[in-house]
Amino acid sequence: MPIDPNAPLPLLGGLAPSAFMRRYWQRKPLLIRQAIAGFKPPVAAAALKKLARQDHVESRLIWREEGLWQMERGPFARLPKVREPDWTLLLQSMDLHDDAVCALMHRFRFVPDARLDDVMISIASTGGGVGPHFDSYDVFLLQAAGRRRWRYGMQKDLSLEPDLPLKILSNFQPEQDVVLEPGDMLYLPPQATHDGIAMDDDCMTISIGFRAPGLAMLARGLLEAAADQTMARLGQPAGPYGDPPLPGARLDGLYRDPGQPASTHPAELPDALIDATLGALNTLRFDAALAARFLGCWLSEPNTLSVFTAADDAPDLEEEWPASGALVLDRRSRMLYRDRQIFINGETAPVAPSPALRALADERRLDCADARCRRLSEDSRACLADWLSAGWLHYVCA
Repeated sequence: MPIDPNAPLPLLGGLAPSAFMRRYWQRKPLLIRQAIAGFKPPVAAAALKKLARQDHVESRLIWREEGLWQMERGPFARLPKVREPDWTLLLQSMDLHDDAVCALMHRFRFVPDARLDDVMISIASTGGGVGPHFDSYDVFLLQAAGRRRWRYGMQKDLSLEPDLPLKILSNFQPEQDVVLEPGDMLYLPPQATHDGIAMDDDCMTISIGFRAPGLAMLARGLLEAAADQTMARLGQPAGPYGDPPLPGARLDGLYRDPGQPASTHPAELPDALIDATLGALNTLRFDAALAARFLGCWLSEPNTLSVFTAADDAPDLEEEWPASGALVLDRRSRMLYRDRQIFINGETAPVAPSPALRALADERRLDCADARCRRLSEDSRACLADWLSAGWLHYVCA
């Protein structure tokens, strides 16, 4: 169920999500003791080490050797022994690989899904860490096992040490010094400087990270979406943002210059051609629908490591709607909507977001007996059937 934004949330130390977002989000750090009381790691350290040996899991090993920082990317045939000090193993996008990790990430959906990125898990031996650094995005650091000492602050000097495989601060000046135990959590806004040192072997920390797209990337993406739409309206092959076409100008004319005078400088670009080009661009509609098309497709694009598998015994949703059970989004599926558009796994759905489809996106589950399902159109049922056969969606009996 969606999180009540105005209800106290133990995960936030009793703060309501609305109060947290207003007071702390992108503003200042927050230390939360026992954010999850009695917390146990969703994945054991031994299982994480096995995952680090596999090609489809993104992993890194960081250690110090004779005082120098070293980093190696996985997969790893061999990892350091537990008792060897000063090493850290990082596993990225663990929400793709484990349902319990994915469920943990969804506890943070008081922040829009469009901003929620992934879950990284680190395990470290005593003394292990990645050095004093800062991130360009918001992060929640949840202690899962062992103890970790965190020093952090909001210093202005973000200069880095040169010629290192990691981004290490040159002049780290922490303002706070705390020790986190299992269930404790630290929220850090972008550019908060921090350094975490493991105080025990098999120290495990879970990082819930958020997307922070650059403004240049947003502008470029919107221009790409406008270009795709221009070609799609002409019935020409278009990119991912073109299908289906949105309302807008159909640029199917040709450049004409009946008043062009005889040229005395034939290599010079004509003023009329420049003006016609700018005029064509000015006819394009840069509006909320186009921005939603770009953002919805881009932000719902699944991770490149995602592999979807369909069940062999899935019901035929077009022929007979199940009287019980539920449709549940695969943990790797990303589903967003805006106004009359709905997006899933990088595609624009060919149907509008009905109440039932909005509920599926918001709750990531849709009970088949829900009254909203009775109002699903044939096209919407066909769409759900396609997602089911693609493994983006699963049917569960209970």
